[in-house]
Amino acid sequence: MDVDIWAWVADTQRQLHEAGNTGLAIALGDLPAQALEGRYPQLDVMAPAVAQQAEALELPWLEFFARYWHLIGRVGDRAQGEVALADAVALVEFTRRADVRDCPSVVAATEALAQCQANIDGPGYAAERLSALGAALDGLPPSSPAFCALAAQYVAALADAGDHAQAVAYQESAAARRREAQAQVSWELAAAGVRALLGAGRPQEALAALEAAGEFPADDPVAKDRRAGVLHALVLARLGRSAEALETLPDLDVVGDHPRDWPEWATAVRALDGVISNTWQLGRVLRQWMAYYEAMGVHRHRVELALAAGELAVARQGLWQARALADLAATWLPALRAADGLGERVAALRAAADAATPLPAPGPQDELVAYFDAADGHNADPERWVGWLWPLSGTDLPATRRHTTTLGFLGYAPIGADILWKTVVEDGDPATAEEEDVAYLTGVLLEAGQDEKVERFAAMLPAPAGHLALARLHRHRERWAESAAEAELSLEAGAEGTVGLEARRLLAGAVQQLGDNAKGAGILRELVESGAGEEEDVWRMVVMATAAEDWPLVRLGAARLGMQLDSAEGPIEEEWHLVRVVLPVSDGSRREVLSVRTGPATARLLIPQPKGMDYNAGDIVVIDPRPLEPVPESEEERESFVIPFAGVSLLRPGGYTSWFFDGAAPTEDDWTEFNEVLAERGWPMWVYSDETYSITHPAGGERLQGVYGWIAVPPGVEPVELDAVLDDATERWSHPLAWLDLARAAGIEVERHERITKEYGL
Repeated sequence: MDVDIWAWVADTQRQLHEAGNTGLAIALGDLPAQALEGRYPQLDVMAPAVAQQAEALELPWLEFFARYWHLIGRVGDRAQGEVALADAVALVEFTRRADVRDCPSVVAATEALAQCQANIDGPGYAAERLSALGAALDGLPPSSPAFCALAAQYVAALADAGDHAQAVAYQESAAARRREAQAQVSWELAAAGVRALLGAGRPQEALAALEAAGEFPADDPVAKDRRAGVLHALVLARLGRSAEALETLPDLDVVGDHPRDWPEWATAVRALDGVISNTWQLGRVLRQWMAYYEAMGVHRHRVELALAAGELAVARQGLWQARALADLAATWLPALRAADGLGERVAALRAAADAATPLPAPGPQDELVAYFDAADGHNADPERWVGWLWPLSGTDLPATRRHTTTLGFLGYAPIGADILWKTVVEDGDPATAEEEDVAYLTGVLLEAGQDEKVERFAAMLPAPAGHLALARLHRHRERWAESAAEAELSLEAGAEGTVGLEARRLLAGAVQQLGDNAKGAGILRELVESGAGEEEDVWRMVVMATAAEDWPLVRLGAARLGMQLDSAEGPIEEEWHLVRVVLPVSDGSRREVLSVRTGPATARLLIPQPKGMDYNAGDIVVIDPRPLEPVPESEEERESFVIPFAGVSLLRPGGYTSWFFDGAAPTEDDWTEFNEVLAERGWPMWVYSDETYSITHPAGGERLQGVYGWIAVPPGVEPVELDAVLDDATERWSHPLAWLDLARAAGIEVERHERITKEYGL
């Protein structure tokens, strides 16, 4: 984005603040951080909301800003492909509007579209990218902050077109023009040159260029170290310096959440096959990455991952997986615009798998099921067991069950579904199949995404099992009304045993999702009182009964769980222990709120929340009593550990109102006294600022330590009362504290608080 746009952003934020659109002003400034820091749940909610408000306010530059950062968050680190293409094209079209095209940063839309096309199929879109990027760069001054990003994309497009020499030359020219303009070269532009040098077969020069770029500023500073580590490892691997490359390569848990890095990381790993730990776990992760790319329409990278994963599988003698990956790659090739050489690589992978010697089974074929069941679940290699069980699968039912579920675990559910379908449906009689096999087949079909086969299978089953299969299908797709209806039909048809048990659980869960907690709790009560239920059913009943405020049923569940309660009737409102309640925020993120547990499935929030939140201090919320984190084993760690629980719903609002304060931090004694004044009245207060927050001294201009936060007051406390308490508590402070919104609500000294806010730059 161009520097002028940032000045415009600051000015727009000020105007929005002055117009009372504080939430929009804050969101506007936070969108780039959300995109670069990976706060995608927030970005996916806030960016469209900002764009929609901007459209309503007739602020087209603001709409472009929001749409651009949302798109970058999608096609950048998340590497979305075809699923984002229409939005990328639409953004480019938007920049051609008369009221948008003069925005100094509209060229960034071309960059985003080129990135999206590169994600889909870099070589296939190379010509289109070069044309669009060339037009955007034509006449763009090298001093523009947009220059490096566009030039880096142009270099990548040249490399994808196979013209590596030209890519190297263009990058060197772009970097030189940038320096001549007295501007810094971005790390991303330098990295594009490194990749071009690798493509040109000049790894030693690539290493020198990468090391020289170490201190260059990055357009994406959050990702710089990680991406530099991956690229460094790849360059060192090409130079045959495997030990150094392995030392430089970021761990799997570092790159696992960053799809943009996966192709380069996998290429480096393939080059380091001789020194890495080439395990079934690696193969499983690579298969998960392919599934992500498949969902996002990232066609070339999924093929390249399949080939790299297949070659690694051959190296560890996972030959069935190598063949399966070759088949996948072959089915994906038609989605590419340019598949030169990839068909030959698929054929080479198949030939390598066929030429390799499979590992011998650990025992006689007719004893393999027993060997499988006796294997150590922690140390056994499921990839090898798939190969060993394959000759039995489809003919021996116990072996087929183990084989197909293990295939699903490793990411090959469709293969397992086909085998089990043939065994149970085509070669057997579904109407007389064992419940275990019906459950197995339904599960693998759902995992494989074969909904139509689930429906066909359900029609072949006895009514109770058939309706249960459909209920599972609808639950899997979060169609709660349909799931509840099918579960009820299963029970009405006489479902018994494990079928009846699962039908009741599905029905209870579905009606809970539909908001009928009382009915869900009643369904689970039948299980609990019959003795057929398990401890988890009791807890689920307690949660639903709490949400329905059926306190006798909550007490019944607590007694079943061996929990002692202080009261015998009425609402359960006790003081147990501190917990962390994790609650959703309207921007798509989640917030932990320190609370006190007040019952088996309730907690009272202790921390004031900003205005506009769906909850506040004093609210009673229903919690899921299953801890989100394991309790530490050591006694020392347990002493300071506060258990986190997921918030389920708001049970009873406390009616508290939050008010914002901001200003210079006082002395320690003044701050202690301030806290005591609020604590005496039972008014919760929480500081949201940290030690990095500073404000401007109005006289000398030096930076002062700042503090801001929220105070929550219960119902009945009027703004004038809180204003008077704050005024009295802070009157002797060296620097004043501001509470502008409160002053406006109270109608007291509004101009003074406006002056403080302006003078201190709050």
